[in-house]
Amino acid sequence: MLADRRDELAHRRVQTVNRLQRLLAELVPGKVKRDLSSFQAKAILATVRPRDIAGKTRRRMAVEQLADLVVVDKKLKKIKAELKADVLAHGSTLMEITGIGPAGAARILADVGDITRFADRNRFASWTGTAPIDASSGEQIRHRLSRAGNRRMNHVLHIAAIVQLRHDTPGRAYFLRKIAAGKTRMEALRCLKRRLSDVVYRHLVADATTTAGTTEPVLKASPGGHFGATLQSSAADSHPHVDTSDQPLPGPAQATLPATRPSRKTATQRTPAPDH
Repeated sequence: MLADRRDELAHRRVQTVNRLQRLLAELVPGKVKRDLSSFQAKAILATVRPRDIAGKTRRRMAVEQLADLVVVDKKLKKIKAELKADVLAHGSTLMEITGIGPAGAARILADVGDITRFADRNRFASWTGTAPIDASSGEQIRHRLSRAGNRRMNHVLHIAAIVQLRHDTPGRAYFLRKIAAGKTRMEALRCLKRRLSDVVYRHLVADATTTAGTTEPVLKASPGGHFGATLQSSAADSHPHVDTSDQPLPGPAQATLPATRPSRKTATQRTPAPDH
């Protein structure tokens, strides 16, 4: 519930900032930044002294939007502290991953639930919508981003990828290697999100192992006989530089048992009457 409330407040903040930016752009053209904070907006409004009625009305509306922004920021700050405390109380190490804060970690924990329901990292990537889909044509081998899966989880991983690209991280180095290898920026970003999905999976499995207080693998064998993650494969990595596959997942498995066919009634053979 806290994660949902935080998302609502964040959406409300974006709307408030957009309205405030439009008003300030009309009052002081060319001086409004894209990422506007309440402090910056207050400083801009302090220099505006319109004389006409339209200008005064815009300034008054801007002041009201600024007051709303201050209130939303206070609520977001408070709920962020609550989410951080809850994530730490849960024993999670997700916030160690660059680009995942209290809100992102809380969203992951809330949506994932029991990590043991995912047999391996590939199943987890399919659920997060980061498993690429084969879109090859002829000799041209391409993959596109899947639109399936949990879109909120996909958004968390997307934000984490963007944050890693803005800083000097192994994730950024991985992204640049993909660019140098001939991939487009979108393809390289898709690969980075796939790697981040694996990192999140490893953290969740490692945290579950620690919480369980055992050295045995957390995930049991699936009905197909494949094991999930072990302690060796679930070492916590803060950056997506671990060796994972960014290939698309295979299609649905073939049925293990043949389909049941309706039985056919056979005609009863009549015994010919004896000749007299």
